[in-house]
Amino acid sequence: MNEINAAARLRLAVAERAEAEKVQQVKRAEGEAEAKHLAGVGVARQRQAIVDGLRRFVPDEKSVMDMVLATQYFDTMREIGVASKAATVFVPHGPAAVHDVAAQVRDGVIQAAAHHVPAGAGPSSR
Repeated sequence: MNEINAAARLRLAVAERAEAEKVQQVKRAEGEAEAKHLAGVGVARQRQAIVDGLRRFVPDEKSVMDMVLATQYFDTMREIGVASKAATVFVPHGPAAVHDVAAQVRDGVIQAAAHHVPAGAGPSSR
């Protein structure tokens, strides 16, 4: 009888330990998700401050967008250099490369706007 009680207590202890580990993993994941969210909010605020500052000194929107894209390009290059596990990364680099990236992003935005379907409109309303 003692062995049966001991086995039952052991099963209960194992189940409780597994539940505690599950709770820890969920809480850890929630914390990581919140940290990533807050980091994204911080980056968005930083970029908004950059755009606001550039708007005061740069007269046209295209130049502001080019400057923001150049900043993001260099941020990306830094992150690749710091965090990448790759031994070699081939990326076109230089003023022309930044201009090309800016042109590609601008063209993508223009194409997306040209094909934009208003909210609530289905394919049959085109």
